[in-house]
Amino acid sequence: MGTRIPPSGANSAILSAAIQVLDRDGEAGLEAIAAAGVSRQTVYAHFPNRAALLDAVLAELTAELLTELDEPGLELRPAAEGLRRVLAASWLSFQRHPLLLSPGAISAGSAELHEPVLDRIRAILERGKVDGSFDPDTNSDWLLMALMTLGHAAGEAVASGAMTRTEAWDSYKWSIDRLTVRA
Repeated sequence: MGTRIPPSGANSAILSAAIQVLDRDGEAGLEAIAAAGVSRQTVYAHFPNRAALLDAVLAELTAELLTELDEPGLELRPAAEGLRRVLAASWLSFQRHPLLLSPGAISAGSAELHEPVLDRIRAILERGKVDGSFDPDTNSDWLLMALMTLGHAAGEAVASGAMTRTEAWDSYKWSIDRLTVRA
């Protein structure tokens, strides 16, 4: 992944247009993004190709999510509640930005964008294992991957029409509790 380009005036307009277009069509090209109010020349002047623009869009969406996840006092909440709040914020991000569920959106380099989000979830899992909220014998990395996979599956169920957003979220919450909350 390339370096994150902080949004300047032109970059901000390009990223805003790209997010709107890509949320409607995750496979849209630079021409479609330029047609959304930014000239093609401007897009290419800032991003040499679609992959570079997509990485910048994903970095922008990740930064937006991290702002939501860094809620003051979250670390003071019980671990199970904190986990639900973080996963709910992630779920809402999927709902606001269907692009995040598009198979073409994730490049090899953009996978590293998951790390700051996963680090926050991992910290909650570790805190919950220490305070007795979660089973201390469960491997946190496995649990983290299971939670992420279930979240993606819930999003795909909505995208395919197999479930409504409410049904998928309810099923995801039920699964989260079964995986994490100590009986």
